[in-house]
Amino acid sequence: MRRIRFSDALEGYIEDEAVRRRTSTGSPAHWMHQVLNQVQHRPWPLPVAPWVMTQSWHDLLFAHWRIEAKLLRPQIPAALSIDTFDGSAWIAVVPFRMSGVRPRFTPAVPGLAAFPELNVRTYVTAEEKPGVWFFSLDAASAIAVAAARATFHLPYFRARMSCEERGAWIHYNSERTHRGAPTAGLKAKYRPTGNIFEPARGTLEHFLTERYCLYAANSAGQVFRGEIHHPAWQLQVAESQFTRDTMMQPAWLPNPSCKPLLHFSRRQDVVVWRPSIIV
Repeated sequence: MRRIRFSDALEGYIEDEAVRRRTSTGSPAHWMHQVLNQVQHRPWPLPVAPWVMTQSWHDLLFAHWRIEAKLLRPQIPAALSIDTFDGSAWIAVVPFRMSGVRPRFTPAVPGLAAFPELNVRTYVTAEEKPGVWFFSLDAASAIAVAAARATFHLPYFRARMSCEERGAWIHYNSERTHRGAPTAGLKAKYRPTGNIFEPARGTLEHFLTERYCLYAANSAGQVFRGEIHHPAWQLQVAESQFTRDTMMQPAWLPNPSCKPLLHFSRRQDVVVWRPSIIV
């Protein structure tokens, strides 16, 4: 049994560095070169501005449900259009763990570079750039929460979280602890069940995952776009068991009654740019 807990984020840091050493050079520069050279799948060119952060996502579950766009509209700025596929909007709960979180020119710091994250998201577009809108992002790092709120204007919340792999299953538990924030939690286990595939353009899987920017708004109503880049997603069909899921309630969204569409990804390496105002 391989067990990964985040009460001590050092373990995730060590694992991340071990993966890097298994590449042909093992250097961060080589890793960045590999990621930034994979651009054929992008819907628009890489930003010309310098990137500001790298991170890796592990053991990620996409749990998606159809939802009526009119239920989302009051929660999203008017400058953003709700993105739909075959007439349906979608909402997702996405648990995963992070490693290698580091600003540019800064080494990963044990205790700050690896932690679980859990987000609730939907899909929007502006200026012909489809992206992600986050209703919430919970993380087990207080420093990461504070930095993301200040720099990226995202609704991050502190949470007590664990992520364990037991046999084939990922066991995930999150309980929001952020002072003054609505309570929210997730207890679930999930695992991949299908072969790895890269979603083809025009498919629902491509629509739900292949997005290269996020949108956010500040308290003054300004809307920001933050560009990201990563290799094309490598997905697997998945199964899950949700013991508790109250993540949508703080956004005044109904808990879906239908079964979710489930996909798993073992790892994704990501480059992040500083957000810019669009409205």
